[in-house]
Amino acid sequence: MSYYCYLVQCADGTFYTGSTNDVAKRVATHNAGKGAKYTRNRRPVKLLYQQAFAEKHDALSFEAKFKQYSRRQKEAFLRAHHVTWR
Repeated sequence: MSYYCYLVQCADGTFYTGSTNDVAKRVATHNAGKGAKYTRNRRPVKLLYQQAFAEKHDALSFEAKFKQYSRRQKEAFLRAHHVTWR
């Protein structure tokens, strides 16, 4: 089974990073208002990026590292991966 780290953009322009084994289901959960507390009042969210990992631990480690990035670092990461946002 694959695990994923994903990045969504909230309606207010902020980013949220999480991990899951089913990205589409998790994004739908966020948009239904039943996801993370952070995204509940910032709907809808739009999936910007996802990365697959063989191990859950690796996805969680990447998520923790990514959450430490500044906004500028996150934007640079997205540009490097040819992701359009806003």
